[in-house]
Amino acid sequence: MSQKTAKLTFWGVRGSTPTVDRSTWRYGGNTPCLEFVATDGKRFILDCGTGLRHLGRRYMDSLGDSPLDAVVLVTHYHWDHIQGLPFFFPFVQERNHFHFFSFQSKYLGEDSLKRVLQTQMATPYFPVDVSIFHCKREYTEIAGGDTIDFGETRVSTKWLNHPQGCLGFRLETPAGIVVYATDNEPGVADLDRDLRKLAEGADIYIHDAQYTPEQLRTTQKGWGHSTWLEGISVARDAGAKNLVLFHHDPDSSDRGVDAILRQTRQQYANAWAASEGMVMTLDSHKMDVVMRDSRAGQRREGFFRATIVGYSEEGRAFQEETIIRDLTLHGALLYLENTPRLQSELQVMMEAPVDELHPDGRIPLRGYVVRREPAEDENRNAVGIVFAEEVEPDRGNA
Repeated sequence: MSQKTAKLTFWGVRGSTPTVDRSTWRYGGNTPCLEFVATDGKRFILDCGTGLRHLGRRYMDSLGDSPLDAVVLVTHYHWDHIQGLPFFFPFVQERNHFHFFSFQSKYLGEDSLKRVLQTQMATPYFPVDVSIFHCKREYTEIAGGDTIDFGETRVSTKWLNHPQGCLGFRLETPAGIVVYATDNEPGVADLDRDLRKLAEGADIYIHDAQYTPEQLRTTQKGWGHSTWLEGISVARDAGAKNLVLFHHDPDSSDRGVDAILRQTRQQYANAWAASEGMVMTLDSHKMDVVMRDSRAGQRREGFFRATIVGYSEEGRAFQEETIIRDLTLHGALLYLENTPRLQSELQVMMEAPVDELHPDGRIPLRGYVVRREPAEDENRNAVGIVFAEEVEPDRGNA
């Protein structure tokens, strides 16, 4: 008999404002939106940033004419967490039902979330109003400290430290515990203590890591966000099994997020950087991660000898010779005896004809692991990587 599983999918991971900069493509530029499918099939949508539009498209493709019923948990009312609401096509269909939960804002009063949706689409800010939405909608106001049961899932809340208010959510299921605590600035003792209680024993702890420690101490103090270093502190204090860095700054390139993840993993091994399309599956409190295969561009089959240097799932350094048979301008599919860790860096030294550009007959590349699966050869693993934007062949692996 198979165990019940719960699945968490990241549809938007960027903070403050969406970005389409080429340097942010790998992690993604959409603002916060996650989907959690509980052990009994109940669907939860966490925040409604621009990633919500892509989730809506997925629902349309996968559900067909079947009705959609979902709980929508909104942490707060800042633009980056509600921007996707007008563009969520399932709202248009009468057969669908959504139950929204968030807090009553002292700036908006009663029915805060309902008013936010209506005002966002009011004249002169939007060409049409909420009358285009025919789905059934319910709105329930909650506060920090509340607990609500939805079938096999218990949802608990705590207040976070963010301008104009914000809620953190804890979702407990038979498969495991997910804690979503974005948009929080450390430094208020009672709220810092509540956050650690919220995250206690979490299998997946999602943490706002928008700023560097230096930024939080200086220019960004008071903006209501946190750092990777504080994420480590909370995860350790709470006994969280996995730390997910989230709400990436719009000015943080993929390489910048890579650097933050490397620093984090040096102190907290089970750390991840949230990326669009990343799926985390819980089964009896054990977790599996699948990354979106982001290789794109013209694919070429060939026979390229290469040397691969990296770190295995267990943290062991390895060097291995292989043949690259599947290559694009953005990435490659490798067949390795070793199993490198997801989101880890690989140094790739590919053989090339000797010329002015490659006097030693080698092309140095740096890639990041986004996919792993068994290969037809039982002794090897298929490893998908995407190449970094720039190459620094003299840089040590981390």
